[in-house]
Amino acid sequence: MTDKTLYTESQRFKQIIVWVLLIAIFIFVSTPQIYILIKQVFLGIPVGNRPMSNVGVWVVTSVSIVIPLLVIQLFLLMKLETKIAETGIYVRYLPFQMKFKFYSWSDLSKCYVRQYNPVGEYGGWGMKGMGKNKALNISGNNGIQLETNDGNKLLIGTNNPDEVTNVLHKSGHWKE
Repeated sequence: MTDKTLYTESQRFKQIIVWVLLIAIFIFVSTPQIYILIKQVFLGIPVGNRPMSNVGVWVVTSVSIVIPLLVIQLFLLMKLETKIAETGIYVRYLPFQMKFKFYSWSDLSKCYVRQYNPVGEYGGWGMKGMGKNKALNISGNNGIQLETNDGNKLLIGTNNPDEVTNVLHKSGHWKE
């Protein structure tokens, strides 16, 4: 990306509900196993009619802690980055897309900002959609709608619709 950047935006999952759900899942999945570990391995009191071996308890407890923590780590790493430049739009969704995907202005038949229904149109937030209609979003219900000359559509979520609209109009790249 050597051309002049007109606008940049970086989004992360900041919604309280997402983090409350992730922590609740962690507690729900891990707490019973931690209880069994403490009771059986550390206190020596077998759990259940046919108790698992202590090694088995360690393994199950480790998995019940590690997997939810990995999911939480994934959400911490997720980031949607958008750059509007003189030559086109760059977008990537970390950690799933390490390199920016570039959409040249000449390859776009449409480029404008619109409101949308994340759940109704795409099934929620994230990397969504199939075939010719896709979305990359993290929060909100505003996005940069791109349509390529070959009919593919991509909606890129934005938390700054007014600013993006202004940049697209001023640069002459608003195409509806």
